[in-house]
Amino acid sequence: MTTERRAPLDRTRVAATALTLLNEVGLDGLTLRAIAKELDVKAPALYWHFKDKQALLDEMATEMYRRMVAGTPLDAGDTWQERLLKSNRGLRAALLGYRDGARVFSGSRFTSLVHVEAMEDNLRLFLSAGFTLPQAVRASSTTYLYTLGFVIEEQGVEPLPGERREGYDIDERARLMSDFPLSAAAGAEIFADYERHFEEGLVLIIKGIESAPKGRGELRDQPPHTRSRNQT
Repeated sequence: MTTERRAPLDRTRVAATALTLLNEVGLDGLTLRAIAKELDVKAPALYWHFKDKQALLDEMATEMYRRMVAGTPLDAGDTWQERLLKSNRGLRAALLGYRDGARVFSGSRFTSLVHVEAMEDNLRLFLSAGFTLPQAVRASSTTYLYTLGFVIEEQGVEPLPGERREGYDIDERARLMSDFPLSAAAGAEIFADYERHFEEGLVLIIKGIESAPKGRGELRDQPPHTRSRNQT
């Protein structure tokens, strides 16, 4: 009879196992039953820790974030532009490390305050540069949502680095669209070279934030000449 003791079943262990299994089966195949089998326990045992699959996804997203920020202290010398670049590049890299990583992260709620230190520092950085708190939140959330949406689309084509879903052959797409030359040529700009496209899009957003008037708050605070007629 073996005397080896298994690690106790807790939320962290279940989430870590689920993240490992995610790369094999994807989000649609990630069931509590499959995770329980991987842990060598009965499925009802998981319900002591998670009331449903969304609760598990929340814990998985939290663990993903925890791993992303581990060992990467904030640089006090960052400008807000540098911070946005670093944080969103890091988020994209973290999400790409898991099959359907962006789908897991999207809509999930952190189960701890693991994100608050960075959030507080980021907001303080914006305020010190002259932004209002609403502007700081909008700048942060807009770049975050861009990154999340970008990776969801990216992983729809390339579930993991080096993989490519059937139906996304750029040359075949161009052949089918030969009567629409601009749309045909756009395929290479939509479905390839994601690294460059992500960087260019992120810079576009940051340039837009740079050009926005600081300290004015929301749209209604803009000068009258910048409003459309139906806003006056």
